[in-house]
Amino acid sequence: MKKFLFFATLLSVMSCVGAKEVVIDVRTAAEYVEGHVAGSLNIEHTEIAKEISKLAIGKDDKIILYCRSGRRSSIALETLKNLGYSKLENYGGLEEARRRLESPVTPKVEDAGQ
Repeated sequence: MKKFLFFATLLSVMSCVGAKEVVIDVRTAAEYVEGHVAGSLNIEHTEIAKEISKLAIGKDDKIILYCRSGRRSSIALETLKNLGYSKLENYGGLEEARRRLESPVTPKVEDAGQ
């Protein structure tokens, strides 16, 4: 199952070559299967240093990380920073990442009468 998820993730990234923003769920494959942010990749935080180099992600591409609570994504962020990745963001836990990534942006409408 883990190999299947990795190859599905790899194909997803390869189809988005040139993408400037990547969302990575650093939880386990089992947690990822239970629910994740749509379009996110799954690379466990303990494997991120080894697996990130296999993907078409540039050192200057924006990488958004999340996990269950924010602890593992923080560890992954530091690992990637040490590898030279520069545009990193930790969105914390799954629910916070969903809120920030999946909710539509509603433009603010000014009241014309005031």
